[in-house]
Amino acid sequence: AVDKALKSQTGHLDLFLRFLLGLSLESNQKLLHSLVTQTGSSSQIKEETVQYIKIRISEDLPAEKSINLLHCLNELGDDSLVEEIQQYLKSGTQSELSPSQWSALVFVLLTSAEDLEEFDLNKYITPDKIRNEILVRLMPVIAASRKAIIRCSEITGRSGEALTSVLNSETSSLRELHLTVNALNLSGNKLEDSGVKRLSALLENPECKVKGLRLYDCGVSDEGCAALASALKLNPSHLKELNLTGNKVGDSGVKCLSAVLENPHCKLEILRLSYCEVSDEGCAALTSALRSNPSHLRELNLSGNKVGDSGIKCLSAVLENPHCKLETLRLWNCGVSDEGCAALASALRSNPSHLRELNLSGNKVGDSGVKCLSAVLENPHCKLERLSDECVMVSNVNRKVREESKKTSKGSKEGDQVVAAGAEGAQACEVEEALTEQLSDLSQRSLESIRDEEQWSDTSEKDLYSVKQMNRNFG
Repeated sequence: AVDKALKSQTGHLDLFLRFLLGLSLESNQKLLHSLVTQTGSSSQIKEETVQYIKIRISEDLPAEKSINLLHCLNELGDDSLVEEIQQYLKSGTQSELSPSQWSALVFVLLTSAEDLEEFDLNKYITPDKIRNEILVRLMPVIAASRKAIIRCSEITGRSGEALTSVLNSETSSLRELHLTVNALNLSGNKLEDSGVKRLSALLENPECKVKGLRLYDCGVSDEGCAALASALKLNPSHLKELNLTGNKVGDSGVKCLSAVLENPHCKLEILRLSYCEVSDEGCAALTSALRSNPSHLRELNLSGNKVGDSGIKCLSAVLENPHCKLETLRLWNCGVSDEGCAALASALRSNPSHLRELNLSGNKVGDSGVKCLSAVLENPHCKLERLSDECVMVSNVNRKVREESKKTSKGSKEGDQVVAAGAEGAQACEVEEALTEQLSDLSQRSLESIRDEEQWSDTSEKDLYSVKQMNRNFG
């Protein structure tokens, strides 16, 4: 019966299990002696059941399942786990709790006669010892508290999923979240606009100190983005990283974020907006904000947005500002041509000393654009270390064509030169076809195959080559 109740996804057997175990007590069996056939020692069966339930509580179960099993122990008259926790609470000291004891702590706090006005997790455990499984077990207490205080390294994975459930719950009592965390990662959870609005209401509290907020593929639109931006305007100084990759925030959402970025108290260093349905209009708003407050942002990812040459020209105006400290710029598949590349190169000539990585993969950058970038690389102050593979591939194509041209032109007669020119054209077409095929393969990489920004970064790294190699190609 215990196993069946734990396997149930709906929880419809939970109350039945408690009722059944209550009936199994000897005192109740005496009342039902005419209906129950005794098959063994009642006390022995009870003890075996208690021990089995304790074993299951120690496992990695959903919080609500553990709580129900503690109710079952209560029905069986076994309060040993609860008594352990009550003694622990009376002692006022911190000690490392077992999984079963954490579940018992949750049970005690939730069944207390007092309302949960405030829950401070760090009364029970130091920040460095907080793990995902502990946060998952404690999430019902957080949801039942009006104010929760949590200081830990990160909330991610299952604990992020559990927090998302709290944010999406209409019955949650949580109104204040004093969260001090390096990374709050809710990526891949269907937070949607309603959940983001609740999260934003918590983030606007100055006691909420989140350094990294990752909301990759959370079903957020411009409406949710506006709520988030509003919260960050009120509490702008803690967030260092914001990842909204894969959400449909659009130009409207980016404009709201831009109003945050131009705030001199905003300390955002990493902004990832890949595949957010941003056009040149949103890019213009973003760059306008960065012109007002250019000194903090270190990484900008606009990959998969159709910002085009117009958007790149706006970005270039920011890059040429000597106060701009941008080190990583990712523009994969952004509809950029040689014209946009020339604008970038011009900006980098004016301010060559900060940018270290430039990804232009998936754009129609030809020999003209590559030559513009190559001229920048000749500047001894240029710190660019990584450039997308397509620029290198284009340089390889043209290098091979030039080499072939030199070979065929030496000592050739005029008629031979005509033939060589034809061969040169054929060679160029051949290499161009190979290039096109490779670029097509790159374009097939979909956002859906990348589950988080870390994997996205790893994938991008594979598309980057050493700038020194490019210089050798043009040398």
